[in-house]
Amino acid sequence: MRAVVTRVNSASVEIEGAVAGAIGRGLLVLLGVHEEDTEAQARKIADKICGLRIFEDAEGRINVNPVNAGAAELLIISQFTLFADCRSRRPGFSHAARPETAIPLYELVIAECRARGFRVETGVFGAKMLVRSDNEGPFTILLDTKEL
Repeated sequence: MRAVVTRVNSASVEIEGAVAGAIGRGLLVLLGVHEEDTEAQARKIADKICGLRIFEDAEGRINVNPVNAGAAELLIISQFTLFADCRSRRPGFSHAARPETAIPLYELVIAECRARGFRVETGVFGAKMLVRSDNEGPFTILLDTKEL
């Protein structure tokens, strides 16, 4: 799995002109599922997202996790394009998981984050979405379960 995690002051997702999910201070997570991903990887990436110490402490050092920073809100958006093969000019997506594999793993990540006390908003898997964010920092991290 891959996740692009951005620290935000706010973020939202619209589908066909209607807001499907919105958060205040927290993390915007674009989540991609690889064709070979498992439930263990879903749990691992959820744990990493929820525990990232990417908020500032009282001295201004990046040292506080979202819960302790008062930012326990996540907007998690499915993003199959994170597994694009760009060796040619036209990206290929053959390594992104098919919906029958990706949806349960995407939903498991969401459930794992909620179980850790996060308020989680989402888009709709496979929908054309308009994602907006007010990035703080900006502070963006790329996670890949093959490297965790």
